[in-house]
Amino acid sequence: MINRLLPLLALIPAAAQAGAPAQLNWRYDEDWSQAHDAGTKHVALNADDTSWISLGVEARARQESFSGNYWGSAPAPDDGYLWLRLMPHADVHVGAARVFIQAIAGKARGVQPAAGPADETGIDLLQGFGDIALPLGDHATLTLRAGRELMPLGSERLVGIRYGPNIPQPFDGVRAILSTGAVRIDAFHMRPVAVGPGDFDDRTSDTKHLDGVYTTFAIADGLKIDAYWLDYRNETASFEQGRGDERRQTYGARFFGKSGALSWNWEAMLQRGHFGGATIRAWSIASETGFAFDALPLKPHVRLRANVASGDKNPADNRLGSFNALFPKGNISASFRRSGRSTS
Repeated sequence: MINRLLPLLALIPAAAQAGAPAQLNWRYDEDWSQAHDAGTKHVALNADDTSWISLGVEARARQESFSGNYWGSAPAPDDGYLWLRLMPHADVHVGAARVFIQAIAGKARGVQPAAGPADETGIDLLQGFGDIALPLGDHATLTLRAGRELMPLGSERLVGIRYGPNIPQPFDGVRAILSTGAVRIDAFHMRPVAVGPGDFDDRTSDTKHLDGVYTTFAIADGLKIDAYWLDYRNETASFEQGRGDERRQTYGARFFGKSGALSWNWEAMLQRGHFGGATIRAWSIASETGFAFDALPLKPHVRLRANVASGDKNPADNRLGSFNALFPKGNISASFRRSGRSTS
């Protein structure tokens, strides 16, 4: 497979601005409050600068080409297509309250047999939420948020924003974020957004639900642990065993960090629940271990990834062993199109 990713275009190139924060794929966690000389990235709305607005736009063109796209299992023509998307956003802060809005327009050219929800949408609201940050003492903050947002959790192996494909995956609902410096706790009640092909037709799913608590602990400098519980329900789930109501709980732990040139990101996930009359017993282990050769020319970084997930042995029994990756971040739109599954 050959991927060609054209550089990201922005009205205000943050990398050229002194003191600019790191750019994030979901944008709303970028803190431009101190960027007073950054043009439209920080525009004061009052004299004491307690109210301000940040504006930006992201444009992307991505060509993907596949050769032998059935992995040799059957004759298949080469597959190539072009993704185009435009995502402007505005972030308005008034004291402890703020409103974040991001629109999207995405088109696909050459997708076969047809463009899906990860490939194309019309003009739609990608993100639109309001939140308020409440101080709790000197070192803790509770943020209460409601609306539509992209919601990356941890390494995004289970809940990601689907940034690589053309159309990201937003959620509608409420979220509470408690941050104390060493500990962050996210609690949420969400429904995924079903992406439509036309203008302003993206709708909250009426068959899928996602609730959970996600906690990150900073154990030491360069060492963190995530622990989480996710409760997922799909009233119209489909597996080899048939179609029915899927209620699945995921219990997970992630160990990640960096020490010198060595980095690691290891995760274990256990799933329990019910699918129709079957009992769910599934699991997955994922790892990524890296080493940086900073002393060499071009500073190469080598990564080793090893992942394994359970599958179902017998579709006729009363047990479902298939691991469900829920809403992963990966570039899996092509495989989902060919299997007939929806990524939204």
